[in-house]
Amino acid sequence: MTGYRLRNGVVVLSLLWAQALLAQGVLISRHPFPLPRPHIPPPVEANYKISQLSIEGRVDDQVADIQVSQTFENCGRGTIEAQFVFPLPYDGAIDELTLLVDGKELTGKLLSREDARKRYEAIVRSQRDPALLEWIGTGMFQTSVFPIPAGESRTVSLHYTQLLRKDHTLTEFLFPLSTAKYTSKPLESINVRLSLTSNSSLKNIYSPTHAIDIKRNGKRRAVVTYSQKNTIPTSDFRLFFDAREGKVSTSLLSYQSSQSKDDGYFLLLASPDIQTDQEEYIAKSVLFVVDKSGSMSGKKIEQAREALKFVLNNLRDGDLFNIVAYDSKVETFRDELERFSKKSREEALGYVDGLYAGGGTNIHDALTRSFDMLQDKHQPTYVLFLTDGKPTNGQTNEAAIATAAKQANNVHARLMSFGVGYDVNSRLLDRLSREGFGLSEYVTPDEDIEEHVARVYNRISAPVLTRASLTFELDESQKKPFVNRLYPAAEFDLFAGEQLVLVGRYRKSGPVQIRLTGHVGEEKQEFTFQGDLTDRRDDHGHAFVAKLWATRRIGELIDELDLHGQNQELVDELVTLSTQYGILTPYTSFLADETVTPSLALESKALQSNSALARGRLTELDAESGQSAFQQRQAKQMFRNAAQAPSGSSSLPPLATPASAAGGVAGPGQPQTAPATDHPDESAVVRNSGVQTLYKRGQLVVTPETAEVDPERDKAQIQEIERYTDAYFTLIAANSAAENELLSQQRDDEQLLVKLRGQVYLIK
Repeated sequence: MTGYRLRNGVVVLSLLWAQALLAQGVLISRHPFPLPRPHIPPPVEANYKISQLSIEGRVDDQVADIQVSQTFENCGRGTIEAQFVFPLPYDGAIDELTLLVDGKELTGKLLSREDARKRYEAIVRSQRDPALLEWIGTGMFQTSVFPIPAGESRTVSLHYTQLLRKDHTLTEFLFPLSTAKYTSKPLESINVRLSLTSNSSLKNIYSPTHAIDIKRNGKRRAVVTYSQKNTIPTSDFRLFFDAREGKVSTSLLSYQSSQSKDDGYFLLLASPDIQTDQEEYIAKSVLFVVDKSGSMSGKKIEQAREALKFVLNNLRDGDLFNIVAYDSKVETFRDELERFSKKSREEALGYVDGLYAGGGTNIHDALTRSFDMLQDKHQPTYVLFLTDGKPTNGQTNEAAIATAAKQANNVHARLMSFGVGYDVNSRLLDRLSREGFGLSEYVTPDEDIEEHVARVYNRISAPVLTRASLTFELDESQKKPFVNRLYPAAEFDLFAGEQLVLVGRYRKSGPVQIRLTGHVGEEKQEFTFQGDLTDRRDDHGHAFVAKLWATRRIGELIDELDLHGQNQELVDELVTLSTQYGILTPYTSFLADETVTPSLALESKALQSNSALARGRLTELDAESGQSAFQQRQAKQMFRNAAQAPSGSSSLPPLATPASAAGGVAGPGQPQTAPATDHPDESAVVRNSGVQTLYKRGQLVVTPETAEVDPERDKAQIQEIERYTDAYFTLIAANSAAENELLSQQRDDEQLLVKLRGQVYLIK
């Protein structure tokens, strides 16, 4: 019999063959055997099953009251003696912590950061596995031993109160979910529900790690939920929120590593106040341009009708609207925009019921006719454009259609393009949306058109500030621009109940004044906020900002290469960012091949070779329609509008999950699901640890910094250290938390080649 440990609480097993997971701690065998890792089959059958993990809590301003419950069962042949150890995110900030097993309270004790360090190191020494290294530096809650009989289940409940950490305007809630990432079996379900209450108006609510749902109940209350089934968590659950009065609120997070000379990274959240009455409502114009060509017959035209009805039933007093239906020719519900009323809605619903499919596809005339109707440049205007094919009548040249639409759009209307099915000219849609200040949404053949249209319309239904832009000022002496590469880059709109997630780079640090300028109807309004761009430091708590920026930048690079053709400089940058951050794209997924050298060295043969590989794969973007073209552009939009940085390697080869784009429209990105890849063991080959990326090359694991270091050739520059020796723990004591997290990624049969504080180490 052999023993294995699975992380999440720390549970100590008395049986040599026992193997398990407890979802917020760690299962520690009393015998030194390595942790099972994701996607690597364990040598014995797993005998622990987690049926559910539930995290519920109330957060009143800065105080959180959290209840954690998990049910798991012993699938083995004997009793397990288990001990639960819970890593504390913030040392000394947790109070009134109790743990129940099937309703009976267990005795336990809180360990300070220093006492916990000794305990973590003792576990690493005795178990000869580095997985717990990332928690060195945190506190710990440790229980007495409790039995888990064979074939029985246990519900473990943990309750605690916590004073949450506040950074300037943002309050942060953190829960150590990532302790579950070493399980050999997925958790059946994870459910998070947090009720937020504040004495001031809740504005920005944002998770950099998980795609959350937010339901607001007035200005000062909100409920945040997250749910996932059959999953292995790869990152902790983090939630930021702020509360303040005012029409609009912004909060700023920044990151600049002391180990890099590059520009810093920042993330800005902007959220308007919740509208409570009709007097605050800003009327808008909505134009629905719907394809009724022959290819739309059957289910498509039925769903398009329902999508139209949804929009009509959700217009409000003061709105203007019209419907443009096109096949070979163009027809309209009214010759001009119609003011919304009960009567006009009923007439429009009757018009929609009479739509039928037949004929060709005249996209050029449909769009130019639509834009010609729009005259008021001060009123927020949105064109919802739906098509399932390629232009076949009238002007059919892709570039000419996009140019004509751009020239006809004299009121800065935002074009929301919906591509239905694989036959659509997806590159044309992206070109139209980019030049039309809007977004592209892709609907796969098995999806419902109405759901996509409803989701986008709900986001844009209540504009608060339009044609908005941001400027940053350090002080009067700083005249040159010091922020760059902002995404989204264009002017944006802010909507009630939505928030802007903007990322960028900065060259100079210090207190900064942020000016948000936009329009409310004809009136121009300006809001001023204070923030801080941090200088270089070793704190990696906001390192996710760098990876989120890189994700968005990768999306922009692919978009440029798609719409304007290949450019060597852009291809090189795409490969460099993918390599540095472990963000794999359809064009750089070769980095998961163990024979490829993941080098960042300029002018190196490895980088040149990788760029050549990427150029070859980028020729796939030549396709304007078809399944591959559809899915590539769907993936591109996921990168361009990501709201969370990928927690593991993110590979989006041709089979990608659907997502909507943000473009010039402020709003959260859509949930991203792990897509299929060409490399089933990709997460074992490409691993992310904070801002660092590790690449497995045979039994050697390297970073981009050490990819071209040869352990034999460069032996004189390398300091070799045996794991679990005194020298190893001396190194751990000198490391930052981020560096120890990097070391924790090393597996039992691997050697790690890593550069720490200027010195290259080979950890054997």
